[in-house]
Amino acid sequence: MNNQLLKGKKGIIFGALDNKSIAWKVAEHAHNEGAEFVLTNAPIALRMGSINELAKKTNSTVIPADATSTEDLENLFKKSMEVFDGKIDFVLHSIGMSVNVRKGRAYYDQKYDWTIKGFDVSSLSFHKTIQTAWKLDALNEWASIIALSYIAAQRVFHSYNDMADNKSFLESITRSFGYHYGKRKNVRINTISQSPTETTAGSGVKGFDGFYKYADDLSPLGNASADDCAKYCITMFSDYTKKITMQNLFHDGGFSFMGISEDVMNNYMNSIKEE
Repeated sequence: MNNQLLKGKKGIIFGALDNKSIAWKVAEHAHNEGAEFVLTNAPIALRMGSINELAKKTNSTVIPADATSTEDLENLFKKSMEVFDGKIDFVLHSIGMSVNVRKGRAYYDQKYDWTIKGFDVSSLSFHKTIQTAWKLDALNEWASIIALSYIAAQRVFHSYNDMADNKSFLESITRSFGYHYGKRKNVRINTISQSPTETTAGSGVKGFDGFYKYADDLSPLGNASADDCAKYCITMFSDYTKKITMQNLFHDGGFSFMGISEDVMNNYMNSIKEE
């Protein structure tokens, strides 16, 4: 699709690591819809990924920034406004990490230094990003800020670990800062609660294949892909969604409102028969 929904809009996209990532897909669609944007990630992630390839493809600028560092964020917003010769219309926060998950520590046996690190990267960085934009008056009126969440913020997924807590705080920041930014500057802030998605980061969660299959069987529309999520982000950046703010928007094929589906029940009954 190419409807020029974002023609003339300027943005910052955090977290494009490789062509499997949602942020990468958002950048591709934003470019197709007429937007200009800066791509950013932590310096170590830039070295690990292939963001320069994406930048060339989308005619965008890469500015390194550790989203846990207010100094880096200030530099990012100031340089972005220099690139655009003006303020910013949209921001995508597509960042998440749990050291406890990576190291195989159970939720009831966390190493708290790791917990705090994951909290800072996955959640507090969102507040730091928004607060930096606020203090620099970096966003245009009716700008749109989106962060990516997951339904583990509301329900228990046994191996999602402390990332569930991180996502809960992410959604709380959305509501609290959404009020202040909306009331004073007409800026909207939302989270999108996405299906389990076959990204480099998502696939690293223990039991991901089971998560993915279960969600796909339960959802009447099936799991939403990274590309589907990117298209949804584009609509949230556009002027068609100007009055949506402080929301956690489920983008999961209907999973969030299901109890049991025929497919899941049949799979369960078949496993009982095999026993």
